[in-house]
Amino acid sequence: RDDIADQGASHFAATVRGLKSRNPKMLVECLTPDFRGELDLVTQIATAGLDVYAHNIETVERLQRRVRDHRAGYHQSLAVLEHAKAVAPHLLTKTSLMLGVGEHHEDVVATLEDLRKIDVDVVTFGQYLRPSRRHMPVKSFVTPEAFGEWQRVAEGMGFKYVASGPLVRSSYKAGEFYLKALVENKRGANAGGSVSLSEERGISVHHVRA
Repeated sequence: RDDIADQGASHFAATVRGLKSRNPKMLVECLTPDFRGELDLVTQIATAGLDVYAHNIETVERLQRRVRDHRAGYHQSLAVLEHAKAVAPHLLTKTSLMLGVGEHHEDVVATLEDLRKIDVDVVTFGQYLRPSRRHMPVKSFVTPEAFGEWQRVAEGMGFKYVASGPLVRSSYKAGEFYLKALVENKRGANAGGSVSLSEERGISVHHVRA
């Protein structure tokens, strides 16, 4: 919301607090914009009580200007994710990469390395699909085998959860039970206990998107 002073940050935060007040066990994930690099707005949301802070870096550094809005930026997105974890260390941080826009193997590896340096926990890979003729054309269709290889690479680099496939999007649902268990493990550790990834049950999930 570029038309209001805080770009919608207070609405995000109020929504998270409202959801948590009704069901403290609810897992809440927010997918936010970069707030034009205004990190105090990131703080508002990260400290509101959510469990997963998601912001999409979208593509590799070399292709940012071609793929993203001119107001966005690679290092600005990294700063958002890093700041969210810094002000709320309990959070899982999450981002997404579109493949098929002209990236090279070494570009993706470098991006994953940058994300791990700031302790991003979750990454998803999906195929870029052209919404209309007015949008950027697809450069390549990535094979399922290549998506599988990116999953193995990212897991080997230490990401806690990776979803990788042609139709995967940032709100991909297949990993939700695993993410719930990760959150519950963090909650249990803070309380002096733990929750088995195979035993976690009964937590509802709510996504809050920009």
